[in-house]
Amino acid sequence: MKVTVVGGGIAGLTCALSLHAAGFPARVYEGARTVEAVGVGINLLPHAVRELAELGLAGELAFIALPPHRLSYRDRTGEPVWEEPLGLTAGYRWPQYSVHRGHLQMTLLAAVRERLGPDSVRTGLRFQRFEQSADGVRSHFLDRASGLPVVDDADVLVGCDGVDSAVRAQLHPDEGAPNRNGVHMWRGVARHPHVLGGRSIVVAGGTPGAKFVAYPIEDPAAEGGEPLLNWVLEVRHGPSGPPADGPGPGGTGRRVTTAEARAALASWDLPWIDLAALVERSPAILEYPMLDRDPLPRWSFGRVTLLGDAAHPMFPMGMNGGSQSVVDTRVLAWCLARESGPVAALRRYDGMRREVVNAVVTANRDLGPEEIIARAADRGGPLPTAHADRIAHRYRELAQATVAQVNTHPSWTVPHPAGEPVR
Repeated sequence: MKVTVVGGGIAGLTCALSLHAAGFPARVYEGARTVEAVGVGINLLPHAVRELAELGLAGELAFIALPPHRLSYRDRTGEPVWEEPLGLTAGYRWPQYSVHRGHLQMTLLAAVRERLGPDSVRTGLRFQRFEQSADGVRSHFLDRASGLPVVDDADVLVGCDGVDSAVRAQLHPDEGAPNRNGVHMWRGVARHPHVLGGRSIVVAGGTPGAKFVAYPIEDPAAEGGEPLLNWVLEVRHGPSGPPADGPGPGGTGRRVTTAEARAALASWDLPWIDLAALVERSPAILEYPMLDRDPLPRWSFGRVTLLGDAAHPMFPMGMNGGSQSVVDTRVLAWCLARESGPVAALRRYDGMRREVVNAVVTANRDLGPEEIIARAADRGGPLPTAHADRIAHRYRELAQATVAQVNTHPSWTVPHPAGEPVR
């Protein structure tokens, strides 16, 4: 069974690795001319790290990523509101990781090319449309370099092409643009001394549009160097210019000036971080709108399905978007291996994942676990610890990411006749 994967981001590359591990040949088509190590930080929660480890990537992740030990919610003056342990410290059998998104993508790309072959990822091919029959799916692409059409025939088509998914647009042609909540994220990375012990994810402030986030994603390469800190400032305003790659949500982001960032952070008083230095040391500060889409009633249509942000783009509460995408890929490959045909497999995948992740999308609209910090800001002080713990646990349970759920659920790895997954 041959699978065409549209999109060469984290979801698409992990999808290819999951399919290969289950014994299915896959080819990834990416619209960008090259895949480069760009972007800022991302968190992989233990339920995603488990899946990547079972794909044989535990060593690579440990090399490129840092394991945060705690999540610390703070108010605008930097005082603690609530904290919880993360990863191994919380009792998971797998760590949580903070990592540069570009480094993660390049690691996945190298693994795909090594395992599936050097031609397994084709770049510069923009997806146009598909047509399917009882026997297969034909995908049409435009070669951006030559302007010529390219056709691909496969048994299954998986749309992993993000919030602006062209595959989703063909499946749901009347949907329209993504939803915006009026919040813009100013994102950057900078060399800066460790804050709060050096293994903390810090979220300060309150409601969306009034938050500051910081966490390390890389330790210094040499003694005496400084860690690489990922930071996000949420602001609520209309964008003052178009994204660098055009007006759509998928652009690389409008460049924010150092003066703008300094002015926006002037009202913050966080004694454990030098905000002025953070801004000055950031090579680029980019603005992204906070986006999601309404949960879909259906992902799978015959031999075509959606995965990751193409299926369930969500507001970034609870650090769950990328992690849920990784789980998607493993469940999809498992279903393809378990069912007698692709149509039944995609239907089963849809039934197993869609309602679960749609619930996370909806919960993130209600702030997810960050309800804790928003309520604390409203009441002028921390919530009772038991109340905050209940909010956090409820969200983890909804996302199928409690310690018990992650540590004990059966593996999605598909056994092969020799007893080992394909590597």
